[in-house]
Amino acid sequence: MKIIEAGVLDIAYIEKGPADGVPVLLLHGFPYDVHAFDVVAERLAAKGMRCIIPYLRGYGPTRFRSAETPRSGEQAALGADLLALMDALAIPAAVLGGYDWGGRAASIVAALWPQRVRGLVSCGTGYNIQDIARATVPAEPEEEMRFWYQYYFHTERGRAGLTERRRELCRFIWKLWSPRWAFDEETFQASAAAFDNPDFVEIVIHSYRHRYGGIAGDPALAAIETCLAAQPAIDVPAVVLQGDADGVDPPRREDRDAPHFTARYERRILPGIGHNLPQEAPEAFSEAIASLV
Repeated sequence: MKIIEAGVLDIAYIEKGPADGVPVLLLHGFPYDVHAFDVVAERLAAKGMRCIIPYLRGYGPTRFRSAETPRSGEQAALGADLLALMDALAIPAAVLGGYDWGGRAASIVAALWPQRVRGLVSCGTGYNIQDIARATVPAEPEEEMRFWYQYYFHTERGRAGLTERRRELCRFIWKLWSPRWAFDEETFQASAAAFDNPDFVEIVIHSYRHRYGGIAGDPALAAIETCLAAQPAIDVPAVVLQGDADGVDPPRREDRDAPHFTARYERRILPGIGHNLPQEAPEAFSEAIASLV
């Protein structure tokens, strides 16, 4: 593991593969960590790619450099962190791959700074940029039911639950979102250690409250949020991977993401795969990344 000063963070990250290989940044989601890419990184490194897998803000050894920085989990923060990491590592352009929060960070950089992105692999919701202005528009009841955890985190009871029972809660989410993934306790605990970060709870709570317009964001990120409010197109080559057993974000028959992509675009639906796609289907995820190099 390495640590580098990047923007407002000291970002901890894993690096695998040759230093002169095509850079690939792999970004985990909630509630997961860098172990989601263990097999993916090994496969890509063996093909000569330089894989960088950071702990997102609020996870693992990644830390804020100042106590004064707001512990924001908003989408602009995730995108800004990724761009700052690329700058700190002097990476002019990379292939980005992620899911959940990590897919959002990758999508934001691809949309707002396309010159920095050689290609994008996004899982679940392919166009993973929140439309906060429409966040109060109700979805179908079945979809609303799947978002129970988001509404839970809007309450102080939810904050207490995440604080006091974070392992039990996150393990339950893993099972609910990936019902066919037979992970063992050792696999879960390897990632669960990342949830002990002192800012984990605050960032998670802020993330789910901000996306519904229920709490203010970091003023330093307001310009990025303004750009994202316009729902910018993604003009880089992209592959969207979706598991048909995803318990929180199952694929729709109609591809509603496609109109947001203006370059080469492909959607692939994987049978029997849930939400944690790179860890459940590392071969498919690795192949998608390699197809963009």
